[in-house]
Amino acid sequence: MHRPPEPGFPPPVLIETTEALAAFCDAVAGTDFVTVDTEFMRERTYWPELCAVQVAGPHSVAVIDAQAPGLDLAPLYALFDDPRTTKVFHAARQDIEIFVLRTGRVPQPLFDTQIAAMVAGFGDQVGYDALVGALTGASIDKAFRFSDWSARPLTPQQLAYAAADVTHLRRVYEKLRARLEREGRLAWVAEEMAALADPATYRIDPDEAWLRLKPRSGNRRFLAMLRAAAAWREREAQRLNIPRQRVVKDETLLEVAAQAPRDRAGLMRARGFPRALAEGRSGAALLAALAEAQSLPEAALPDAQARGNSGARASPALVALLKVLLQAKCDEHDVAQKLIASADDLERLAAEDEPDIPALHGWRRAVFGEAALALKAGRVALAAEGRRIKLVPLGG
Repeated sequence: MHRPPEPGFPPPVLIETTEALAAFCDAVAGTDFVTVDTEFMRERTYWPELCAVQVAGPHSVAVIDAQAPGLDLAPLYALFDDPRTTKVFHAARQDIEIFVLRTGRVPQPLFDTQIAAMVAGFGDQVGYDALVGALTGASIDKAFRFSDWSARPLTPQQLAYAAADVTHLRRVYEKLRARLEREGRLAWVAEEMAALADPATYRIDPDEAWLRLKPRSGNRRFLAMLRAAAAWREREAQRLNIPRQRVVKDETLLEVAAQAPRDRAGLMRARGFPRALAEGRSGAALLAALAEAQSLPEAALPDAQARGNSGARASPALVALLKVLLQAKCDEHDVAQKLIASADDLERLAAEDEPDIPALHGWRRAVFGEAALALKAGRVALAAEGRRIKLVPLGG
């Protein structure tokens, strides 16, 4: 069983030539919006392998075979650059990353229905199937979600699945946009789109890879070793085009940074470090990177602030109060908590006077940030009133 496209749409067109792609893009050019999705493979590679792109206009939908011999995607990229037409995605980050890697540009103007749904009160990172059901009443069949999209030919069931994603997305977008317009929240979504529309969001800097590991230690020399080891792994993964965990697992990388080996024998003592890697050129490159990190002067070492942590210890009780306030404010304004502040943001907010976190900027500050600062300063208290939490001003 596979889900059909949204009623009113003809069957999807499979596009395998540049001429057919140009004709389709010409037909939808200048429309208010098109909906876009991709199918790609990344389980065995570092870089995403684009397999198909689905695009729906007002009355037509195409599945573009990105692996068709001789196909030039230039007409699609021209459509993505057209300022007259909004490009609508759901959970756009990975899709956009593919296009930035290929062209250096982000499709613009851009709208992400997952972020819009969070602003509209549908919870943290609402799934596409749940959103379609809530807004359109349609039922989503995800049977082909983990299909092998690199296999050819694409089956009729795969084409129907791919097309339905973007045809249902048209109604989702229209309903979400209308709802946000009524509530005066389109500007909130625009703030979020600005970050998604910045090509720098998708550029991978190997020297920043260590930040993903969130080490518990604040030892600056250890952090320097970890930064060097993580950058080495990122470059190796990129060079070999394999997932970073297949080069060296996170726990092994942390152990290498802690042990700071100076020779191949030391590398091999790190649990899980592949012997073949240690004995080859890659191992030599890692040892050289570690040696350079070991020789850095104190002033050049990363510190706790580089990890978004001032080093000050947050009061667990204050963090707990801020969590309650966050939930109360998000309930009041019907917006997803994750869109306002992360757990790390709340830790920083509890530990620092006024940290540079999203919750203290723009619309988030109005919804939550000002109240959080007032709570920290003792100007307000939290109190229960029936089934809800309210802020009570404190005198003095």
